[in-house]
Amino acid sequence: MKVEEAVKILTTALKEDEGFRESYKANIAMAFKDEYARKKIDKNYVNSNDLHEIANKAADNFLNLWCK
Repeated sequence: MKVEEAVKILTTALKEDEGFRESYKANIAMAFKDEYARKKIDKNYVNSNDLHEIANKAADNFLNLWCK
């Protein structure tokens, strides 16, 4: 299978399988949160709930751009 075919299959799965998309979203969001934590940014700047929401919105944005 060529990369182009694999990306097409993955994109279709992300569009059609809500659970699969949610698992990708969760992993992207956690990578964002982990990187934020590694930077040792002032923890009062964004509270944990806000960071969770921001990370999930960022992950959704990434997946939406990918699936266009």
